[in-house]
Order: sequence, then C-alpha cells, then structure tokens
Amino acid sequence: MTGRRVLFLGIIVSILLTYAIWLGGSIPASITKLPDQGLSWYYWKLPNPTFWSRTTAWGMYLGHQLSIWACIWWAQQMQLKYKTALHPINYLMLAINGVFIALHFLQTYIWYDALAQDTSIWASQGAVVFLLVFVLILETPRRGLFFGNSVRFHQQFLRIIKLYHGYFFSFAAIYTFWYHPMEATLGHLIGFFYMFLLLLQSSLIFNRTHVNRWWTFTLEITVLLHSVVVSWMLGQSKWPTFLFGFLGILVLTQLHGLPVGITMKRTIYGAFLVSVLAVYGLTERGLGRIYEVTYIPLIEFGLVGAIYLIFLLILWTISRLPVKT
Repeated sequence: MTGRRVLFLGIIVSILLTYAIWLGGSIPASITKLPDQGLSWYYWKLPNPTFWSRTTAWGMYLGHQLSIWACIWWAQQMQLKYKTALHPINYLMLAINGVFIALHFLQTYIWYDALAQDTSIWASQGAVVFLLVFVLILETPRRGLFFGNSVRFHQQFLRIIKLYHGYFFSFAAIYTFWYHPMEATLGHLIGFFYMFLLLLQSSLIFNRTHVNRWWTFTLEITVLLHSVVVSWMLGQSKWPTFLFGFLGILVLTQLHGLPVGITMKRTIYGAFLVSVLAVYGLTERGLGRIYEVTYIPLIEFGLVGAIYLIFLLILWTISRLPVKT
C-alpha cells in the first residue's frame, strides 16, 4: 500500500477517533475535579489519584514511548530509504500507535487520570513548542528562516538534528498524548486530533509522504487552531497573540517552503497586515498592544538561536580539550 493512501485513510481514522472521544465524553466529564487554581493549574485530573490511576497512565505511556523509540532505532539501523510504498516497520508502528490509542480510551474511562497528575502543564506545552522549533531548524536548508533566505548552520548541527529529531518528536507527541485524559471539550478534541495526526506522521518514517511539504505544513499550522480555541475556551483574551503569532511564522518562514508564486505571497502578506491592523486598530485592544503579535515568533526564533549557540559552545569546548596521544 502506498504512503499517500495510508495518509488519507489515517486522516479519516483520526477524525473518527476524535468523534469517538466526543461520543464518550459524558463518562470523563462526570469525574469530580478540584476548582481551577490559575494559569499553572491543569483542571482535568483526579482530586485523589489512586495507585492504579498512576500505574496505568505511566505504564501505558512508557510502553508506548519505548516501543516507538525501538522502531525508530531499528529503522535507522536498517538504513531504510525513502520510497512510495510502506516498509514493514510502518505497518508495525501504525499497529503500535493504534493499540495504545485504544488503551488510552480504556484507561480514561476506567481510571481517568493521565500524566497531568504528576507533571507540570508547562512540560506538555514546552514539548510541543520545542517540536515546532526543531521543525524550523530541520526545514531551514529547504526554506530558510526569514522570507526564504538561507541560514548557514553548521553541517554537523543539521546532521544531529536530522538523526535524532524522530526520537524527540515521538516523545513530544506521545508524552502530550498521555498527558491528557480523553475529555470531550473542544480544546481536548482538537488537541487529540492533532496528536493523532502526529502519531500518523511518526508511523510513516522513511516514506515519501513523511516529507511531503503540504502535509508537513498542515501539521505545523494546525497548532494555530488548537491554541486559539484553547485560549478562547478558557475565557482568555490572548487569542490574537496565538493567531497572529503563528500566522507571523507562516508569513516569515513556512510560506517559503510551499510552491506558491510571488503574487500569492504578496496577497497573504497584505491579508496578514490588514487583519492585524483591524483587530488592534478597530477594537478595544488598541494599537498600543500590537507588540503581542511578536511574542510567539520571538520565542520560537529565539529558541532556534539558543539551541544553536549551545551547540556551538559544546563544539568549541570539545575543540579546546587536550588531544590524547
């Protein structure tokens, strides 16, 4: 079977799985939660976790994580090449992800609690942020960072990112997947749909669909929808920060990896500027807060720079070590 067909079927299955979470939403919604305690508080967890709620959540997460890491390691050891048809390892990874998705359904409906009980909400959000940052680095040779202009990263830096990105990407997706119980709020539904897509992407390693630019762009931009909906759902007024922040990265970087002409690019630039001015200039937010649109680009590009500087520092330190003779 071709990767393109599996991708199409996988998206359909992801939609159906999200629908299934919505259908069963009354079960987790019936769990009594503690009152919301602020920005750093994750609301959807048990007031009194049990041995089994913790054991099942962590045990299933570790089983999921380690089995996918083993598949990635095996695929690299076999030095697989990109092709249109699926490798046997792709079928295995699809099966593993499918089994653990089913187990997460059962775990939520029987024990409810997930990794949120024992880990910070910032860890889950940070994992996704770093995933997006590593994508920016990984795609730099093809689309640059700013308006298609190339960035001369050290080749060894790019090789390291390419070699190990799969392990981190799978961690970010699987950890975030097991961080949340399968609640049926709008934010959870969009979030789980996004996780299903990321798990599908991880299952297609060494398949040409895995590097299809429209598909990878879709995965990058879906976080925009999720962040805006969650901000709105929580009653926050920060949705323009997320909307225009991620659209800013689209304009600065992601757009230049797509086969679109200069006319389309200029149209998107204009639409972006008009939208920003309309929201900040014609509403109560005011132009005095327009700086908010820079937060997310500054964070992501700043992290790109910080990660690269750390690499250069390590490289410089190694070069200064005495050579054993």
